[in-house]
Amino acid sequence: MVELNRARAEAALAGLWADGCRFLGTRTAILGGAMSWVSERHLVAAISNAGGFGVIACGAMSPDRLAEEITATRALTDAPFGVNLITMHPDLDHLVRVCLEHEVGHVVLAGGVPAGATIKALRDGGVRTMGFAPALALGKRLVRLGIEALIIEGSEAGGHVGPVSLNVLAQEILPHLRDVPIFVAGGLARGDAILSYLEMGASGAQLGTLFAASQESIAHDNFKTAFLRANARDAVTSVQLDERFPVIPVRGLTNNGTRRFLAHQAEILRRFQEGEVSREDAQLEIEHFWAGSLRRAVIDGDIENGSVMAGQSVGMVKEVKPVTQIINDLVDEAIQSLMQRKAG
Repeated sequence: MVELNRARAEAALAGLWADGCRFLGTRTAILGGAMSWVSERHLVAAISNAGGFGVIACGAMSPDRLAEEITATRALTDAPFGVNLITMHPDLDHLVRVCLEHEVGHVVLAGGVPAGATIKALRDGGVRTMGFAPALALGKRLVRLGIEALIIEGSEAGGHVGPVSLNVLAQEILPHLRDVPIFVAGGLARGDAILSYLEMGASGAQLGTLFAASQESIAHDNFKTAFLRANARDAVTSVQLDERFPVIPVRGLTNNGTRRFLAHQAEILRRFQEGEVSREDAQLEIEHFWAGSLRRAVIDGDIENGSVMAGQSVGMVKEVKPVTQIINDLVDEAIQSLMQRKAG
């Protein structure tokens, strides 16, 4: 009877994320979030080899560097993977050509509303396109522009985030946008939580924090240890002191760097008010504070002064696991949840 119940639960889960799996070409509809310095060849290939969908974080890569990373990833996996491109990248058109030349199957367009011409160039080249929808109206607009799948990412996520939680975004978007597969993201660390969103109409889920702390992640041991020690409340968004000098919200672990950033803003504000710096120069000094800080934390292991980007799900990271175990655990948690219901 237990085996029968499990088989039924497995079939139910397969049905719930069937659209996501078909779109990605994978066994599970679990995407790896594109994290700069972390989502490189080793982690991306590990996620794809484990039945998920790895995504290269292009970030500020040059076209040649991206081409190198795609080739290196393909040497590590025969499974599907994608590339995340930032729409504000000054060499976006060239990066698109690199993806087309290397026959990348999927591209995630992030960091702003992509141009219709960019979407068309990718689709004409046979690439499947994904985009981020922080609101229902924008999701509908992206679909009209030709985006084939959406990611709705809540403010619980790590790194650059919007102001709305996944719980609210899911209620706003999932019941009303059924034309394309939608993947949920932000604060996810358990399979039963993913299951709840699948039952609301999602086609899959994107996770970052769990994978950043995996065995295959190239992140420094100090970075991973910081995740193991952190609670959910330790992952906070950057604070803006004055509305005249906007600060892009970034969620990460509080440390000496975040405290210094507040003092830095206060000092710049004082200098601006006393006429020592122009508004433009003051804004640049604020923005430049974190330059190179993510690399310092991820690669160099400076978790006190670097930017330790992490989602609120960091409080559920209790050990450094292989990617295969992470994905298998997520699937098993969803299946166990379904089995318990049927048993009840």
